[in-house]
Amino acid sequence: MNRLDGPARLMIVSDLDHTMVDHHDPENLSLLRFNALWEALYRQNSLLVFSTGRSPTLYKQLRKEKPMLTPDITIMSVGTEITYGEAMVPDDGWEEVLNQKWDRNIVLEETAKFPQLSPQSETEQRPHKISFYIDKANAQEVVKSLSELLEKRGLDVKIIYSGGMDLDILPQGAGKGQALAYLLKKFESCGKRPKNTLVCGDSGNDAELFSIPGVYGVMVSNAQEELLQWHAQNAKDNPKIIHATERCAAGIIQAIGHFRLGPNISPRDSDLKEDNIGPAYEFVKFYMLCEKFRRAEVEMSDSPISNLKSLCDPTAIIIHPSGVEHTLHESIDAFGPCYGDKKGQKFRIWLDRMLTSQIASDAWLVKFDKWELDGEERHCCLTSVILKSKPENPGSFSSLHVHQTWLEGYAAKDQHSWIL
Repeated sequence: MNRLDGPARLMIVSDLDHTMVDHHDPENLSLLRFNALWEALYRQNSLLVFSTGRSPTLYKQLRKEKPMLTPDITIMSVGTEITYGEAMVPDDGWEEVLNQKWDRNIVLEETAKFPQLSPQSETEQRPHKISFYIDKANAQEVVKSLSELLEKRGLDVKIIYSGGMDLDILPQGAGKGQALAYLLKKFESCGKRPKNTLVCGDSGNDAELFSIPGVYGVMVSNAQEELLQWHAQNAKDNPKIIHATERCAAGIIQAIGHFRLGPNISPRDSDLKEDNIGPAYEFVKFYMLCEKFRRAEVEMSDSPISNLKSLCDPTAIIIHPSGVEHTLHESIDAFGPCYGDKKGQKFRIWLDRMLTSQIASDAWLVKFDKWELDGEERHCCLTSVILKSKPENPGSFSSLHVHQTWLEGYAAKDQHSWIL
């Protein structure tokens, strides 16, 4: 909440499964395109919020499976849990809101009367969420009867049916929409309401997000019938909500451009033709070039090596995660023989938690997590770089010092293979 000095330029609030994350995209290309766009152009002054039906357990599992960024805020368990930052610090105030007219034991008593309900795994049963599976044919009748029974018991609950099989019972004050409304009110109270908010979803439990006044919304092209029906019945004339023609994260990128919320050209697609883009953009492009070089997606010539060297001061030093110190130019020269060593393989690089601070009139400190996916293995190092601007080329930078440290649990088996 306190990372930004003022209101966020843009806040993206996105569902995960089949919205930000495309489970039918084995290369995760649309997600990687979004990652590059966000870290290069938005991380510094915007907020990323993941709003998922997953419990913390399944959310953490997904993060280990997919190249996902670290969000500023995570809304989990269908809007019943709000946490902040990498440490996932819970919002105690939200928990107090949800305790009103909620009794978990009574819900369990009443749902036991319905054999059509099959409990989901124990990890999905949360303090303010009880979850079941149910056949589509029985869903409408069960929801109606169960709602009446719980109301007679004095509870004020919300029953959400989504995905053609999931049934979640929550406090009436819970849900993805209410969680977002709570956050916006909290930002408003400290004068930091985001300038623009874009909500993104694909299923019925995302519908509430689109009902929050003032937000922009995108239903990705692969949105489920239940969300499209909700839109047709409730928001078909709302110009702030679109049905994208692109799937998942690609649809989110499309919506950023459609609503003119900011640049929507990912560094993975093309160079952005603007002056003074900033050092974050330069680093994302630097590592995109490294990835393409090793995948043999650029021509084998001296040009990529020369381009890499041009971004570094001749005297610049790099301290590798292994502790070995070289000049950056030596490290880049050692990188040359790696051309094509990952051709046709599952190899990707992405950056996360990119933060830039100006430490002098012509110098910047840039910090980020550099991730590599190599087959089924992941490696990550925490990276700090000192940059200086190039007087002869305004808006361009050269690296003076690079220091990398292994993120705990993610060191490469062969540390000497880590080149840049």
